[in-house]
Amino acid sequence: MSSAQPRTEGFTKPITPAQLSEFSAFIDKLVKISGAIIGRHYLSGVAVDTKSDQSPVTAADRDTEQALRAAIAASYPDHGIIGEEFGPHQQDADYCWVIDPIDGTKAFVTNCYIFGTLISLMHQGRPILGALHSPLMNHLLLGSSAGTTLNGKPVRMRSCASIEQAMLLATDHWDIFKYHDGPAFEKLSRQARLYRGWGDCHGYFQLATGGADIMLDPILKIWDIMSFIPIIEGAGGRITDWQGNSPIGASAIVATGGAIHDAVIRALNP
Repeated sequence: MSSAQPRTEGFTKPITPAQLSEFSAFIDKLVKISGAIIGRHYLSGVAVDTKSDQSPVTAADRDTEQALRAAIAASYPDHGIIGEEFGPHQQDADYCWVIDPIDGTKAFVTNCYIFGTLISLMHQGRPILGALHSPLMNHLLLGSSAGTTLNGKPVRMRSCASIEQAMLLATDHWDIFKYHDGPAFEKLSRQARLYRGWGDCHGYFQLATGGADIMLDPILKIWDIMSFIPIIEGAGGRITDWQGNSPIGASAIVATGGAIHDAVIRALNP
């Protein structure tokens, strides 16, 4: 698909009111579990290990994911689970939960608060519900085809008519230079009204709640992505890969309020 070609269809599958009620209540249960575990570990001096991809992991990540997996298996034994720390289980099931116990572990281990737990539910490979829980702030973003809410209240992206008016956020601009066209990104960052490195899940929180306009993530896995598709689309935005195609199966993400999305894609891929 050409980056200039408008994309109007969503990637989030529709969810019925009954499903939304049932699964939203279950996510409320899950984030109470994860929030309690993460809260006990935060500022505790927890040991930090390094995974094969050089990313950090702690007991908080592992304990949280194990508890969430156990809760899902107890309530929905026929559902699949894909988690960052312990891999897939029944991933080809019609319904599959995708978990990132702590998105922003680097923030977590440096006593910064802009991390969160990501939980999404896919139906036949497409997300129908996405959640971002910020345990220290007690913020729960919940997105679906019915819209996006923050602690139960609807939120929307703000209007932004041009890149020059936009606030741009990005995760690890060094990785943008490593995996994409770094000079193109630098030009875009200077074109934007304001650029900050508030990345990971916090960047999507800012977009969905009307605090920013462009979010760039240069290298991701499925557990980093699935929650954000319903959240961003439910808030009225667009989310694609780096070239403007479907975010499902992507390894990099561009999210915007929508009106400037094609211009951002063109700028990143001159």
